[in-house]
Amino acid sequence: MAAIITDQLRILNAKNFVAGVASTSNSYYAFIGLPNPKDIYSDWDSDPPSPKDSFADEDNDWDTVITMKKITSSDVKQVVRKVTWTSGITYDMYRHDITSSNTSKPSGATRLYDANYYIVNSDYRVYICLRNGVSPEYPNGQPSLDEPTFTDLEPREAGTSGDGYLWKYLYTIAPSDIIKFDSTDYIPVPRDWMTTTDTNISAVRSNAATSGQLKIITITNRGVGLGTANRVYTRVPIDGDGNGAECTISINNDSKVESIAISRGGSGYTFGRVNLSAGGVPTGTTTPTFNVIIPPHGGHGADIYRELGASNVMMYSRFSNEDGNADFITGNQIARIGIIENPEAFGSTEILQSSTASGVYAVRLAGAGYSTGIFEPDSFITQTIGVGSTAVGRVISYDQPTGVLKYWQDRSMAGFNTNFSQNANPPYGLKLNRFTSSVTSGGSLDIVGIANTFRIDSTFTGVSTVINSKTYYLGQSFTNGVSNPEVKKYSGNLIYVDNRPSVTRSSSQKEDVKVILQF
Repeated sequence: MAAIITDQLRILNAKNFVAGVASTSNSYYAFIGLPNPKDIYSDWDSDPPSPKDSFADEDNDWDTVITMKKITSSDVKQVVRKVTWTSGITYDMYRHDITSSNTSKPSGATRLYDANYYIVNSDYRVYICLRNGVSPEYPNGQPSLDEPTFTDLEPREAGTSGDGYLWKYLYTIAPSDIIKFDSTDYIPVPRDWMTTTDTNISAVRSNAATSGQLKIITITNRGVGLGTANRVYTRVPIDGDGNGAECTISINNDSKVESIAISRGGSGYTFGRVNLSAGGVPTGTTTPTFNVIIPPHGGHGADIYRELGASNVMMYSRFSNEDGNADFITGNQIARIGIIENPEAFGSTEILQSSTASGVYAVRLAGAGYSTGIFEPDSFITQTIGVGSTAVGRVISYDQPTGVLKYWQDRSMAGFNTNFSQNANPPYGLKLNRFTSSVTSGGSLDIVGIANTFRIDSTFTGVSTVINSKTYYLGQSFTNGVSNPEVKKYSGNLIYVDNRPSVTRSSSQKEDVKVILQF
């Protein structure tokens, strides 16, 4: 049995995904993580390994999450391939009949959405190419010489070169969308195209009713011996399942078809054929042939997602310390980004709602010397929490002014290798103990690093602290000097993971994370 998953299902899935992110019943978060990639794979920065898709790898990815930032409805949009107008390039034209046996010209695309039939210009205006200079002499079209810049609602040529191109203006990418969603390979399409009250979009959408009329007929064979030379035939009917369309045919000095143009667009066509006999046009010794181009359902500009093939979604997030956000670590690396759907708040079954969230454990250190002590990023720290019981972690960051030490733990600290195989000689046993201020007999509040030992401040509880009359927000809440993550690990669905060459974060740095989801 033969079957096909159509492009329209992919477009629908992309549209539904965007709607799901915008829904108040959902929460999507971008995360950054993995501060020590080279300990996992020495060549990580030159050749990051491909993520693996298994439950074990999902849990391991969760262990490396440092910080999360909520993705809002304004941070997600459907996007399409970026085709930038360049003088001298021959573009495809919109055709309704592109298949593997009737490919697009000149690209050879076997489906419409792989063809280069639309462009974005230097002013971020998007146009669809309705005619590309195609003719029997130039079956692949001709180079485009005039950049379209107009915003007229009706299709027209872009300049005076006579390159044979006819363009239809669709929309202009908003400046805010350029920042978030423009990339080397993709451009955004406007949100809520069919319902928005934006005056520019609604004008294009309303004009689609006239765009639904037939606009383009191309000549595939000029014919031979078509009666009297240099004659024009008007009101030549176009047959098909629609009504009212007519064209004008001009015969040249050689008794061949010189040109054909739609004079009345009619309506309701899904196929069409020029009726030469009914229009009084001689068929000659060789009958001329034409291709009647059928516009999209509703006309050009009625449904931008269907017309341009918007089956991809871009999600955007910016990680920046400009607002003093203590959830975003500095001084260490990140080498993994990803997207999590509906994670839960720590210690709860409620979906996380905060704008940012820390994914790591932390302790606040006490004593006059903590402001000068240093715990090196990625170095090991330990705490004896009782007789025969040790907690071990790795430093993510240490903030000297506040004494906040953030750490992470993964299964390599509990008797497993980085490939999940069991370590025959685990250095700290098989249990991952958390650092605590509630030590048992034989335990100590001391946190031991490579060259520094400080105590957990078991008297401190809160989310901020005052030092020398200055208030510091710590990013996460502490109880007796210990803080849990703000998100429940392993909750929700980890829907995207991307391993990247490592980047060391600084306080003045911004990371713009742009993730493409292909449906």
